[in-house]
Amino acid sequence: MSKVNIPTFKLNSGYQIPVLGYGTFLGFNDKNEFDYSDWDKMLKTLSYCIDVGYRHIDTAHLYRVEPDIGEVVNRKIKEGVVTREEMFITTKVWQHFHRKADVEVAVRGSLRRLGLDYLDLVLIHWPMAISVEGVDEKIDYLETWRGFESVLSKGLVRSIGVSNFNVEQLKRLVANCKVKPAVNQVELNLAHGQKELVEYCKTQNIKVTAWAPFGAMIASRALPDAPAPRVDDPTLVAIAKKYGKTVMQVTLRYLYQRGIITIPKTVTPSRVLENALIFDFELTPSDCSALAKFDVNYRSSRPTFWQNYTNYPFEKYDVPEEAVPECQRKWKDGKTNDKME
Repeated sequence: MSKVNIPTFKLNSGYQIPVLGYGTFLGFNDKNEFDYSDWDKMLKTLSYCIDVGYRHIDTAHLYRVEPDIGEVVNRKIKEGVVTREEMFITTKVWQHFHRKADVEVAVRGSLRRLGLDYLDLVLIHWPMAISVEGVDEKIDYLETWRGFESVLSKGLVRSIGVSNFNVEQLKRLVANCKVKPAVNQVELNLAHGQKELVEYCKTQNIKVTAWAPFGAMIASRALPDAPAPRVDDPTLVAIAKKYGKTVMQVTLRYLYQRGIITIPKTVTPSRVLENALIFDFELTPSDCSALAKFDVNYRSSRPTFWQNYTNYPFEKYDVPEEAVPECQRKWKDGKTNDKME
């Protein structure tokens, strides 16, 4: 079996994070419900990931997969494939747990579901605080962060960070915290390069992790107004051909050269291997300039049903008011366990 060697970045907490991870979000179906169709494939692919050398696994309370991920990780530890210290496990605290005391409840719940003694990184999943009933709780994310600093001091986690925070929210958090976020995880890809946010994070030694690193490149997943590029874009194809790589590999390599951590998701083992074979070539400055031109600040994920809630971090769209989907308020932990905590 082919093995991969994935480099790491050093976090401001002192710990090393692999620059490439495996994302475990399965997504939603056309009824805005969680899509379980690839559940078994994802778990088999996760097992393969660890076998071939992936050490960074990204998940969240919302994703409903923590119990299964914990089962796979702990099995690999027992089999001697990997040690716990070699793994880097990230999870996220959902919107219902934004009070300071509730953060520890959420983190201990994730530890229990994952079957772990500590987490390598825990993130505030979104800056908004929303109850199970969909009520705007208007809890200041500074209060939530106090809870994060508390679980860090208790040794439940090794690093703490945020997700989907904009620049102004990050600046306010940095100005009012004892411990800086180690990571901000955001949508980031060729069409949505997040230049201002990345530059600010560099000044604060905060690492940026890109979710949806391929954005709207796959036509079948793109909204009608999605701009270039697609996987068959002539510029991308030419650069990929130049290095004997795929368009996806070029994309991941470009983000890596920008200092970005990526967590692409796939349920295809061959893609897992492909995604990791990006550390044996280097894009030239002219190639990087050509790729940078695709950045038009286009957001491919638009959770407009949250846009009227306090601390919503993105631009707002002129759309009819929407109810928050039930699956983002109430959910199961795992396929059959309906206990939320």
